[in-house]
Amino acid sequence: MTSTNSSFPEQIELKGEGLVLRDWTEADLAAMPGLFDHPDIAYWTPIVSPFDDAAARARLDRDRKLRAEGTAILLAITVDGGAPLGEVMLRRAPEGTEIGYAVGPAHRGRGLAARAVRVMSAYAFEQLGAEQVILELEAENAASVAVATKAGFRLLDVPLITGEEKGRPFRLQTWGRTRS
Repeated sequence: MTSTNSSFPEQIELKGEGLVLRDWTEADLAAMPGLFDHPDIAYWTPIVSPFDDAAARARLDRDRKLRAEGTAILLAITVDGGAPLGEVMLRRAPEGTEIGYAVGPAHRGRGLAARAVRVMSAYAFEQLGAEQVILELEAENAASVAVATKAGFRLLDVPLITGEEKGRPFRLQTWGRTRS
């Protein structure tokens, strides 16, 4: 289910479905708090909260470290390669190739997350040789369930992932999409 952990390319730009998924840059640091410092993102994701300028710097540095290790890539979601509207992540993990996403509150309702997940899934299948990609999300997160469904994922019959983060318990369902 997982692919080899060779390094990711130093630069990645993925195009499709009216989107350009591109590397985060130093120029994006000022925009990141406006995208990620929001109660929904704080509640449903592991992204730090509050998300300020220091958190943006730490996130960009962490992105670069994870990519160099061949563990994960985090790409800005854009429509034209310009201003970031959110983020899509691909992580290589023992349980499989996982995708995650967050869209800034001002940019929701445009199908950005589902489209970004489909583009990132295609990259995982075509470039990384993944046989399946997964999403891990809470059933109560109706917006993420809608993204999973719109992106062609189905709920897998696997045990829930349970834990605690940011002082609250969570129960994650695993959704999957296989190479077609």
